[in-house]
Amino acid sequence: MFGYTGKILNVNLSEKPGVSFENLDEKIARRYLGGCGLAAKILQEMDWNTDPFAPENVLVFTIGPLTGTSAPCCSRYVVSAKSPLTGIWGEAHAAGYFGAELKLAGLDGIIIKGRAKSPVYLLIQDDKVEIKNAEHLWGKDTIETQDLLIKEHADKRLRVACIGPAGEKLSRIASIANDYGRFAARCGLGAVMGSKNLKAIAIRGTKKPQIAKKEEFHNFAKQLHQIIIKAPARASLRAYGTDGLMNVLHDFGDVPIQNFRQGFWAQGCHKVSGQFMAETILSGYAACRGCPIGCERKIKIDEGFYAGVSGKGPEYETAASLGPLLLNDNLEAVAKANELCTLYGLDTISTGCTIAFAMECYEKGLLSRKDTDGLDLTWGNHKAMVKMVEKIGQREGIGDILAEGSKRAAEKIGKETEKFALHVKGLEVPMHDSRAFNSWALVYATSNRGACHISAPAYWIERGITFPAIALDKPLDRFDAERKAFLVKTFQDFCEVMESLVMCKFSLCAGIQPPHITQLLNLATGWNMDINELMRVGERGFNLKRTINTKLGVSRKDDLLPARLSIPHQEGGARGYVVDLEKMLDEYYELRGWNKEGIPINKKQ
Repeated sequence: MFGYTGKILNVNLSEKPGVSFENLDEKIARRYLGGCGLAAKILQEMDWNTDPFAPENVLVFTIGPLTGTSAPCCSRYVVSAKSPLTGIWGEAHAAGYFGAELKLAGLDGIIIKGRAKSPVYLLIQDDKVEIKNAEHLWGKDTIETQDLLIKEHADKRLRVACIGPAGEKLSRIASIANDYGRFAARCGLGAVMGSKNLKAIAIRGTKKPQIAKKEEFHNFAKQLHQIIIKAPARASLRAYGTDGLMNVLHDFGDVPIQNFRQGFWAQGCHKVSGQFMAETILSGYAACRGCPIGCERKIKIDEGFYAGVSGKGPEYETAASLGPLLLNDNLEAVAKANELCTLYGLDTISTGCTIAFAMECYEKGLLSRKDTDGLDLTWGNHKAMVKMVEKIGQREGIGDILAEGSKRAAEKIGKETEKFALHVKGLEVPMHDSRAFNSWALVYATSNRGACHISAPAYWIERGITFPAIALDKPLDRFDAERKAFLVKTFQDFCEVMESLVMCKFSLCAGIQPPHITQLLNLATGWNMDINELMRVGERGFNLKRTINTKLGVSRKDDLLPARLSIPHQEGGARGYVVDLEKMLDEYYELRGWNKEGIPINKKQ
């Protein structure tokens, strides 16, 4: 097989721990590509009624046919399992170097079953695979864990994916860390690793990906690098990172403020923006493997209350969830909280949303200072926010409840606090307000893992980016429901392709189009796919995940938005607007070939 190694690693951590390999069928590869599509196919036969923390929950790491090659923006990997946070399909994505190292070690994926009797880590060195004792790593944060494993094996090129204390303590918002600050963050899959007593996976590979048309592939990859380098979006992302979007998104009314209650806070948003970061604490930038964009921030704080904070800086979702969502305009506090989330291994979106939930409960008198362990959880109290991140990471006091995520925290606290917990299917809403862009509402309601901003950032089309080859050939009014079901369904299918390849979608902002990706895939694999077949691959993967979810009871009744998002803002760029979700759902289900209850009826797998 070209583009693939053709090999998947099976790991059994239970009573008779061991490893084995299985071949990847090329027919399966062509139907699902890799990444989240291949993971869905692998997990299709799992008993989805199992508890997420049971040994029977299968954890899958997958990459794609372009991973580890010279193709631009193809450094990502995907982790999938039943989510401890939502109880349905769970997946998380991360970039950096770990995914490429998996390919260089000769693997297309890792399937992990069972539970070790005591803490272990997985060591992969090309064809040599060992399950090793990790008791000396248990309790260590994600940075220490990576440092210790690199030192222990005397290999600075060893790539490590690991959990921190949050994952060990089964926090349902725990993430998986790699490359000193990259995270597969959403859905609490770090806790699945913790439930298996799996502290880390350390990989070192020396093999080279096999390309069908090697010279043509590399030449075409160079052309795509140049397209990206010349794109205006690349210049902005390189200068200011994703947080450079903060000010413009605020103008649209897209930035959530005070737990999605306000529509305008220009000065506060600017103080946590990428532009302000560049003027104050930015010390440099970095890029993932093979990426010509370089959106990663490096920061350093030399003085003041948060002096000593350094390392990877907050990206947009983190800056917004730990900033405006909490009415916090202290960028240094955001950086400190981000550092703590890095060390503990916490999803910054779910962490910020859950703290926002707690702050609103405190404001309404439903949580007292006694309940919050003496913390004054008033809006904008950045010191209390930072302390709360520590408590969540340690599962200490009120943090033990909040580590369950906002939905479960509301259920435990009661007193009608559920209206302050903004989530879809249990996954906290990302940092985009659906009242600003009509498409967000439908994306959040129908995404397979719950409220998700990466399954289809269709607001790009509403902002003017077009993809003619997949019939998204003109910008759409952000407040108009016309063609939005078609937009979301089509872009979800295409983004499913991107997450199966696995390729960073920022390349799409920088001039890469579906025909480029189709050609790149064919040169790598030797196939002759056209864009229609590629889109069917995306549709197949999306529908398979929905089928898994419907077995767990998911239907139209769950394709909802939090009630707050139906209340129009009185100020800001989205003033006076709310979306008619029900009308769009009817059209969307019909386009998908689902019945009116959102159950797939056409077999497209």
